Amino acid sequence: MKACMNSRSHRIPQRGGIIFRFLFFICFLFFLFLIYLARHPLLGLAGSFWVVNDKPEASDAIVILGDDNYAGDRATRAAELFKAGMAPHVVASGRYLRPYATIAELEQHDLTDRGVPAAAIVRFDQHAENTKDEAAALAQLISARGWKRILLVTSNYHTRRARYICERTFPSGTILRVVAAPDSDYDPHSWWQTRIGAKRFAHELAGMLLAMWEMRNSSVRTSDSLLLAPTPSWFSAF
Repeated sequence: MKACMNSRSHRIPQRGGIIFRFLFFICFLFFLFLIYLARHPLLGLAGSFWVVNDKPEASDAIVILGDDNYAGDRATRAAELFKAGMAPHVVASGRYLRPYATIAELEQHDLTDRGVPAAAIVRFDQHAENTKDEAAALAQLISARGWKRILLVTSNYHTRRARYICERTFPSGTILRVVAAPDSDYDPHSWWQTRIGAKRFAHELAGMLLAMWEMRNSSVRTSDSLLLAPTPSWFSAF
């Protein structure tokens, strides 16, 4: 009799454990089903995470980061900002492709085609192989020119990483605004539907993780608050 009661007591916990695991499995499947139904909004949120777009304000220079796309979308956005009177200079930054040719030359050509006067363009040829190196080179140019307010223009998917790196690299006290150039190859709301969009997303994810690791000991030195300095005197002319 005693042995029979002991066997029943062992069966009850086992049965309860099986029921609990079964309910957990059902809930897990339901959770996966909900994620599947909401996959497009979730992927859209993930794609939009990389995009930051500060309100353009009066600045000393508009800086285009190198490696613009085939359509020249970064140059197009920079030209729009220049025509709106946001800055008197546009920096066309680009790495060397050959000893005699640079991406900066292409950007300079794109800017003039879009109505930016040649006298307003500062061509900046450099040997940077990545955004971190380019930011370091640009920091020297900004310091040499005495610029304090920078409008940084880059592709929409690249803006968050560019801001993270540049605000830790540009000269102390620089007022930095990052402006997104809509990219014809990357739609934040449907990036997963094209191969190049998926590559852009994966590249930014890996690049951001690497930047966070490489710059983990760097402190933020720039500011995006335009209240910290008076409006440039030249801006009153626009």
